[in-house]
Amino acid sequence: MNWMGDWNCKICGRYHKYGDLWYRCDRCYFQVDVSCGTKMLQKNIIHHPSHKHPLICISKQLLAKCDACGKEHKGNFYHCSMCVRSNFIHSHCAFLPQKLPIQDTTNDVFSHIHHLTLAYSFPIHDQRSKDFPRCRVCRQFFDDPNLWIYKCEKCRYYTHLDCATSRDEPFMSILKSPGTDSKNYKDDEHLDLLHLPFPDPSYSILKHLFSKEKGLSTLEISNKITYKAQGVIHKHPLILEDITIPTSSRIKSISYHDPMKRIQLLCDGCVRPITSGPIYVSDNEGQCNFMLHEWCSRLPAKLIDHPAHQQHTLILRSKAPPRKFFGVFDCDICELPCNGFAYYCKHCYKFIIDVECAFLPKEITHTIHPNHLLSRVYHNDPGEECRMCGVIFTGISFDCHTCNDFRLHAKCALFIPETTRNKCDKHPMKLSYFPIENHKSDYICEVCERELNPEMPFYHCHECMQSMHTTCAPSILQYETYDRYRRGVYQFVNVKFGGRYENSKVHPHPLSFVQGIQDDGQCHKCGYKLQFKMIFKCLTCEFAVDYDCCSDI
Repeated sequence: MNWMGDWNCKICGRYHKYGDLWYRCDRCYFQVDVSCGTKMLQKNIIHHPSHKHPLICISKQLLAKCDACGKEHKGNFYHCSMCVRSNFIHSHCAFLPQKLPIQDTTNDVFSHIHHLTLAYSFPIHDQRSKDFPRCRVCRQFFDDPNLWIYKCEKCRYYTHLDCATSRDEPFMSILKSPGTDSKNYKDDEHLDLLHLPFPDPSYSILKHLFSKEKGLSTLEISNKITYKAQGVIHKHPLILEDITIPTSSRIKSISYHDPMKRIQLLCDGCVRPITSGPIYVSDNEGQCNFMLHEWCSRLPAKLIDHPAHQQHTLILRSKAPPRKFFGVFDCDICELPCNGFAYYCKHCYKFIIDVECAFLPKEITHTIHPNHLLSRVYHNDPGEECRMCGVIFTGISFDCHTCNDFRLHAKCALFIPETTRNKCDKHPMKLSYFPIENHKSDYICEVCERELNPEMPFYHCHECMQSMHTTCAPSILQYETYDRYRRGVYQFVNVKFGGRYENSKVHPHPLSFVQGIQDDGQCHKCGYKLQFKMIFKCLTCEFAVDYDCCSDI
């Protein structure tokens, strides 16, 4: 070829005369005109908002880790030729949209009212200020603060790149494996399946199993505690009271549990609120405040082959064995203190559980992990953390065998209802598992007035925009309960306060069994603060002592 003569562009074919500018390869003499050469350069160089210098596309396809999403990809990568330590950005990530409606990219499996904005890092200090949020899609943490994410500018909503773009980018898809959007069980094969959380604090497993509405088809009638055998439960005769019956033998009417009026009425069996009849009450009115749900009178006298203690039969007791001071024991399943009815082993003496944990079902469902069965599992060693309280624990939990990384503590499943009422808000407050939409500021609990982590379950009123800890919600008599140790469940949810203790060796006046508040000061024996503890308090003078200290006297 005569390189001094006229020539044609190898891309567009346009004829050029001698002297026109060109781009040429010295090895193969491939030549293009300036117009096509400029277009090629513009295509391989991008000005990306994530970096101050232009990014150049590497001509060869590579198998490398993308510094934007953290995944390994094969294809074209962009990098900065001016920086010594340049990031490698895969072409798919380099051209992700700045604004993204997540419902469009996840086939409506996940949705949000606002568009998500592409962010080029998630610094640790930002994560800490937002209580270390999890990805809304996969529920995992953002381990690498340098990776790109999608976030909402108006809410606390964050997702990984691969999670937010699961439909548009096949190499990023997280929906190829079965997710929580599809059921892993058939309803007709699980007719008696327990769906949690319970609708309100008054509902329980015992009501689910033993109420008249449920029937006794699953129970052994010979094991049912009948009305004639009530003396086994309580020293006084018990009378069945029902608000629907106009005639009543009681002089004083019953004031049922009502948080809005700060009226607390708890069952002495299950220690759940009594909001309506029928109930059993003591015939010794004025001297005894014993109350019992009608369905709690149906509890079996014995439990054989209980999964937590199969070697011995468990016996029902209306009070813990005498060695348990003031009838308070720690349940060997939920590990919470309790002074209600209990099942205990008379051979081991040490094993004792509350009546709620005694009837844990084999399988449940829960709205925090919808459409998947959660199976009862006993763990000897700590493993995954509970998704509701965030605590790593041993003991009985409900696990998802489909996902293999979801675990729910038994007490969190049982004792955190879907709705609750508190004097702090005039509306029912609903359980929320995520930060509220259009709420980016800090969350403050209306009960304890401390900061609340919206990444953990909490109660929220969408009308008043008020929130409260799940541990503070049951506190209707005083406003001092809060989640000091991130337990999720109110520490004394199974304790009925209000008993009277008389012992001249401890104090000359009668002592009331209550939960300690700040004004109670310090224990008169050990000197430690009494706030947030079980205590015995004198209503005549300022004497108060911790439960453990009182039991040692």
